[in-house]
Amino acid sequence: MTLLIALTLFVLAVFLGLELITKVPATLHTPLMSGSNAVSGITLIGALVSAGSDHTMLTTTLGFMAVTLATINVVGGFLVTNRMLSMFAGRKKSRS
Repeated sequence: MTLLIALTLFVLAVFLGLELITKVPATLHTPLMSGSNAVSGITLIGALVSAGSDHTMLTTTLGFMAVTLATINVVGGFLVTNRMLSMFAGRKKSRS
């Protein structure tokens, strides 16, 4: 029963996330990316705690995978944010 509830919540979150992302205008992507990096940092901390809690091999493996994916998300988010901000800075300098 709990697996069915978890799966239902996951599917609803996927649909809701897709709807929200497609409705965001391009001018808001940089601020939202910065906010999403903060959330990903919190996710990374939770993943580290999960990987470090030595309950079972499954939780350790899932925790390790979560740490890996959250790290990729945080680093990629900062790279994209940095690139977008440098594009805005370059555009600002060329106008002067």
